[in-house]
Amino acid sequence: MSLRDLAPEYVRAIAPYQPGKPIGELAREMGLNPDDIVKLASNENPLGISPKAKAALEREIAELARYPDGNGFDLKAAVAKKYNVGMDQIVLGNGSNDILELVSHAFLTSADAAVYSQYSFAVYALATQAVGATRIEVPAVEYGHDLAAMRAAITPNTKVVWIANPNNPTGTLARPGDLVEFLESCPAHVLVVLDEAYTEYLAPEKRPDTLGWLKRFPNIIVVRTFSKAYGLAGLRVGFALTSPEVADILNRVRQPFNVNSLAQAAASAALDDVAFLEESRRVNDAGMKQLTDAFVRLGLPFIPSYGNFVTFHCGDAAALNQFLLKRGVIVRPIAGYGMPDSLRVSIGTEAENARFIAALEEALQD
Repeated sequence: MSLRDLAPEYVRAIAPYQPGKPIGELAREMGLNPDDIVKLASNENPLGISPKAKAALEREIAELARYPDGNGFDLKAAVAKKYNVGMDQIVLGNGSNDILELVSHAFLTSADAAVYSQYSFAVYALATQAVGATRIEVPAVEYGHDLAAMRAAITPNTKVVWIANPNNPTGTLARPGDLVEFLESCPAHVLVVLDEAYTEYLAPEKRPDTLGWLKRFPNIIVVRTFSKAYGLAGLRVGFALTSPEVADILNRVRQPFNVNSLAQAAASAALDDVAFLEESRRVNDAGMKQLTDAFVRLGLPFIPSYGNFVTFHCGDAAALNQFLLKRGVIVRPIAGYGMPDSLRVSIGTEAENARFIAALEEALQD
């Protein structure tokens, strides 16, 4: 017997999540100078971290011999003040991925099922499969969530519905009215996870009032992250806002020190840096136009996106990806999402975007 057989079959069947290729790895593979590589694969903030977050990190370094606050009091207090919620409604995570895992471990068993959309974030399927629950994937409509079909897919043993809004990797956005209609028709015992990792990139008038829905729909779990617009991807910190009852259960399975001291301090400070967030949104809007204008000019179809990335269709995506890698430009292949003819590119600085466009033009001329 192989030691692998000690693990449940549903765990052995998991295809591990494939993150974007790191700069160091490409430099080693291609013999490139890391300083000459542009990474546009992981939806990171090209502006880095906010000045306030950086200052908070510098202050916190002296205390690294101490364990972090296991309950994250200061960060919870900052989140509660920012979003006008109770501290008993907050769950902190080692990135928003951690929150998704907590939901699965706390509420799903092998007797249960979870519903998610085609072309939605890969971790929904992974988190569901990791506990042996049944995965119900609902076909997308125009690369976005078909909420009516997702409601129809809910079975008596469904406990969780995963909804990404904006969605990754397609960048689509559900209409607030459609979300409310879905929540109104959803059984009260089914948890609806509203993953809003990219919500800070939305124009204010485009943002659904999910936090305002918390009192009306106690079965929703709103998930946010500091990895995207706040620029703290390397520190791994996210949070969930939900009813006190659900938060209590999630906190029972959460590791007590899952968010480190540096992450807590930086995230607390970043919440208060409104100017940095506005500049991040401005740079993203300009970069989105820069890339999509190029796609139109080059005749490459793309999916209109509300995140800090855009997916475009390019035929032989694997070959194009290799061409770009050899020229020091990292984008994201998404064949694993069932989109083998497409690539996803993150919004970078103006210069980084121009580098990608130039390499893309060169590829199309070959």
